[in-house]
Amino acid sequence: MKKTLVSALTTALVVGAASTTFAAANPFSDVPADHWAYDAVSQLAADGVIEGYGDTTFRGNQNITRYEMAQMIAKAMAKTDVSAADKALIDKLAAEFSDELNNLGVRVSNLERNADNVKWNGKAEYTYKSLRDKDTTDPDQKKKNSDHLLFRLEPSAEVNSNWHVNARLDASTEMDSDSAKDNEDKVDLKRIWAQGNYGNFQVKLGKFAQIDDDSIFDTTFSGAEVKFGNKVTFTAGAGRQSDADLNSQLKDFDETANYQYAGLGYADGKFVGGVDYHHLNADSLNYLKDLKAKKDYTQDDTANIWLAKAAYQFDKTNGLNGFYANNTSADDFDHAWSAEYDYKGAQAENKGTWGMWAAYRNLGANTALFSTFDAILAGQKGWEVGANYAPFKNVVATLRYGNGKDLRTDNDIENLFGRIEMFF
Repeated sequence: MKKTLVSALTTALVVGAASTTFAAANPFSDVPADHWAYDAVSQLAADGVIEGYGDTTFRGNQNITRYEMAQMIAKAMAKTDVSAADKALIDKLAAEFSDELNNLGVRVSNLERNADNVKWNGKAEYTYKSLRDKDTTDPDQKKKNSDHLLFRLEPSAEVNSNWHVNARLDASTEMDSDSAKDNEDKVDLKRIWAQGNYGNFQVKLGKFAQIDDDSIFDTTFSGAEVKFGNKVTFTAGAGRQSDADLNSQLKDFDETANYQYAGLGYADGKFVGGVDYHHLNADSLNYLKDLKAKKDYTQDDTANIWLAKAAYQFDKTNGLNGFYANNTSADDFDHAWSAEYDYKGAQAENKGTWGMWAAYRNLGANTALFSTFDAILAGQKGWEVGANYAPFKNVVATLRYGNGKDLRTDNDIENLFGRIEMFF
């Protein structure tokens, strides 16, 4: 297998943290200063990882052999002042090119071959919520505040070149409850699944986030999913949906629901879009009774929900996204939609980055069954504004404000949401 300039740039990223001469003087006549790879190539030369062809040329568009790539990796392995992340990447490259490295006299042990098979990511977060019903006479519903702490671990283990096993483990506590009786400290295995990737074909088995985790179906389910395609993708899944993932405004399913879904997606450059279908059935899906009006809003035991979504990124700072969904089996609250404008956005890895957004959402509770929007909730409609900011590397602070109506009672609502996340 032959590589081109991309291989060299991979190694450049590996040794980047170890170098003190970034963007050194131009060593190659065929890599001008305005070339997209200039900084990386110059640093590689300054670090002694590449030497060019002796005639002042780099020939970046020319294929290189695995043996030549191994030479660069060997030089990167000789460096000692590298970070833990860079060392892990070096080990992984060394495992891939172990045969060539052995021919060069660079020993790669079996332990090194298996290095970095398990990766750990995670975060710690604090969340504050204040949900307010301006028109209710019930003091318990007038204002509900909560303080929540979460510690999340997300391991990913490599089984072989095609299969990985992934998981999500959450430990959480409610800070607004100090008594041992009322405190809801808990540790949950939220997700665990095996994922196989074969070119443009992917399969998932276990409990995982499904096709619409970017809209009203932001939840997990237990089952199987297949996906294939490149720019145009087809996804289908089937399994069981737990009643524990329903919105808090709804009563639980009498039993866990059977769940099937399928969708077509398209992604090309600045535009992403898709059309999906979701089917759920269980013994009952009943809503809270409106005691004042003496009404009982009841959903059929079957939900058939169609959803269309799209997003367009105009440039690096401006984007639009939205969706529309309709539950054809519901008699009321049978549609949900959202339109959002985004300006920039905080990047956890880049200190000082920030973003802001404005949105209008109408989330009919018979359709937005699993919505996790934070400022306008399921069963509500209204405006949301928000902003996020990265004050330090790997730390993001988010604020959201929602103002609108409760769809069931027509009461005015106001929601506040704040979160601080620390990623590792």
